[in-house]
Formats: sequence, structure tokens, C-alpha cells
Amino acid sequence: MEDKIFDPDRKFVRVIENRPDGFVGFEFAVGEPELFVELMMPGAAFNEFCTANQVTLLAPKAVHDASGQAGEQPSDWDWGMRQATQQRFKSTE
Repeated sequence: MEDKIFDPDRKFVRVIENRPDGFVGFEFAVGEPELFVELMMPGAAFNEFCTANQVTLLAPKAVHDASGQAGEQPSDWDWGMRQATQQRFKSTE
């Protein structure tokens, strides 16, 4: 197993939405792209943010339907704050 060293100088951005009103929704991560926060800001501010932070742009996440991809079921934990306002989550009861 390879040891990974957390590098806080590495910053990542994955665009998740370009809204008609000019706002950009995106995931921002420091050190590891898997741990991120969701942010939204006007397009010009987003461009300045990316330049100032010298981010690495990540490809969009693969979109799959409810049946999963390549025989895999989507995880109950595979969601973001954007989805929380648009869907009801399963109850564990």
C-alpha cells in the first residue's frame, strides 16, 4: 500500500452546475479531492477564485441511473447538498 502525504497546497475544483443566472456551483477540495465543500459564486468571482488558488480542475463526475453502472449499485452515501433540497432520502427504519 502506498503512503499518501496530505498536501494542503494542492487544491481541486469540480464544476457541478453552470446556472442561467451566471452562478457556478462547484466542489472545492484542499489536499484530497474526495473531501470537498460545495460552493456557489458568480462566474467572474469563480474564475478569480480558481486563479488565486491555482486549482486543478477535475472532470465532471460520471452520471449513472438508479440501476448503477457496470453492475454496481449507487451508494446511499453518494449525494451532495444540492440533492438534499431536491429529493427525499431513504429512512433507515
